[in-house]
Amino acid sequence: MTKEQAHIEIERLKAELWENSRLYYVENAPVISDYDYDQMLKRLEALEDMYPEFRTPDSPSQKVGSDIRKEFVQYPHRYPMLSLQNTYSIGEVEDFAARAQKTLEEGFSYSCELKFDGTSISLNYRNGVLVRALTRGDGVVGDDVTSNARRITNIPLRLKGEGWPDDFEIRGEILMPYTSFDRLNEERADAGEEPFANPRNAASGSLKLLDSAEAGRRGLICTLYHIPGEHGFTSHSQALDAAASWGLPVSDKRKICHSIAEIEEYINYWDTERHTLPFATDGCVIKINELSAQKALGFTSKFPRWAVAYKFKAESVLTELLSIDYQVGRTGAVTPVANLAPVLLSGTTVKRATLNNADQMALLDIRIGDWVYVEKGGEIIPKITGIEESKRSPGSTTVPRFPEVCPDCGTPLVRRENEAKWFCPNEDGCPTQIKGKIVHFLGRKAMNVIAGDATVDQLYAMGFVRTAADLYTLSSEQLLQLDGWKERSVLRFLDSLRESAESTPFEKVLFALGIRYVGETTAKQLARHFGDIDTLAAASEEELRDVADIGDVIARSVYEWFRTPAHIDEIARLKMAGLHFKVDAKEGGSDILQGRTIVISGNFSISRESLKELIERYGGRNSGSVSSKTTYLLAGEKAGPEKLRKAAQLGVEVIDEARFMSMLPEGSAPQAQASKEEDLLLF
Repeated sequence: MTKEQAHIEIERLKAELWENSRLYYVENAPVISDYDYDQMLKRLEALEDMYPEFRTPDSPSQKVGSDIRKEFVQYPHRYPMLSLQNTYSIGEVEDFAARAQKTLEEGFSYSCELKFDGTSISLNYRNGVLVRALTRGDGVVGDDVTSNARRITNIPLRLKGEGWPDDFEIRGEILMPYTSFDRLNEERADAGEEPFANPRNAASGSLKLLDSAEAGRRGLICTLYHIPGEHGFTSHSQALDAAASWGLPVSDKRKICHSIAEIEEYINYWDTERHTLPFATDGCVIKINELSAQKALGFTSKFPRWAVAYKFKAESVLTELLSIDYQVGRTGAVTPVANLAPVLLSGTTVKRATLNNADQMALLDIRIGDWVYVEKGGEIIPKITGIEESKRSPGSTTVPRFPEVCPDCGTPLVRRENEAKWFCPNEDGCPTQIKGKIVHFLGRKAMNVIAGDATVDQLYAMGFVRTAADLYTLSSEQLLQLDGWKERSVLRFLDSLRESAESTPFEKVLFALGIRYVGETTAKQLARHFGDIDTLAAASEEELRDVADIGDVIARSVYEWFRTPAHIDEIARLKMAGLHFKVDAKEGGSDILQGRTIVISGNFSISRESLKELIERYGGRNSGSVSSKTTYLLAGEKAGPEKLRKAAQLGVEVIDEARFMSMLPEGSAPQAQASKEEDLLLF
């Protein structure tokens, strides 16, 4: 390789690594494995070592990836929050130990710990009270996610016991257990949203939600593993034992080792036993235990020299690809699914695996009859990661062709801009989509009617139901024509329909409609923001984007849904059936703030979530940004200067907390926080 070629390759690798870093940290949607990323990074480092004149301060070899998002306030880390040097080789762990032994004059031990597959967090406790939680960010500053961290049940808001420093940071990982991950992905599937690929992505995305109540509902947990700075401890393990005594969630899977043989034994044990844990791990971390030794070894610009991460290789099996099915989802997305010769993988028998989309099939250059490598993404979702070309039959030319028309209704497929999936646009005429929407409508989290797939299949096959509104015109005579239905079955079904119509609140009815991208949380936000279906239906895209956590994609989807005449007719029929399309006044509430849109900014005596609840309870709407539609800017201490400037420019009235509370009935305000130390800085 010439010098010029090396320069071109270095620039290509840098661009590719930064893009994959963005996808990993910001989008939570990685497209390559950790192993592939690490190998690419090693190649970059090797080339930069050969040609150091091309090494720049902004190279991925010199800086950690960043998860910073503009929606959050950033604060500096007291100590840089670095990443770890990764290795997949015991030999490189031996090299790490040899370097330490060569540098250190005194003996030392190793603290071996699990490497948790989540998203990094740094917690700051002051006088025993949690005052701030920051993400890794770019290692120098991090996003303030304190309001979300407060909702994670095993993070204590106040420490117990005694002996904790007056002001200290403790770092660790936010994890999503498998049970929470499965539940979340079921909800996303019901809402027609793309499921998270693995628990790490789900944990990272959940920690960055703007709605802290929803973040708290996601079932996240925390585990902590490092206290930076000098606080009188002599070893890393002593510091963590102390943290555990203060009620902090420290892992009990740690072990002190004294030799490479003991380290290897620990790694081999957890390479197998990790499959029994309720959360994802992707390796082991080996740290020099003595803090004086850590200080002597120091840091590089990116890594501590006193720690290394050994990463497990993903379990992969080889099996034969028998055929490919193309499945149509409720939203019309067509997904290729590989049918495989049954094979045991991570303790379960795998017969099917996703191929994701047409681009992935083309990238793999896959053939029917190929022998394929199958892994479980994040130990969960089986996926095909490669082809064993040496086992491909000579002259094999059976290249699968992604369908050009819907495999169910024959409508030409379309591919929306910036999306990888192909869709059937015939949402109101495609049998699979129609039945899927009705099943969704009847579901437990929607209208909660006693019925399932089999019932919907029968109703559709008999021609009795084509839309959800048709359910409410069914007669006993029609239902008695269904296979296996008797008078008691008919009565139970009709009673269930009637009860759901009478008792299901607007937000669940809105979710039941099956608007693309509108899940349970989004439906709740839209219902509370607009108050009734007619106001929502008349909203412009700009007004929809004014709702917290509603971006361009969701706003466009909702706007277009309400511009389809068939959908407006459907709502009219459902209204006639008695379904609720207006927010009921909450207990103890009223319409005092009806028609008023309020933006919140600054510090208050109560949390911002409490203020939002008060606004919604009394009929108002909460918005995240000041616009011409804003009635009041509710400004506390340190209110955002940009919001204040825009309010003045637009003539929006600025009110303080006392004025806001005076608008509400006496006794409405919740109790103020017990300590100002617990206040969250909100902008």
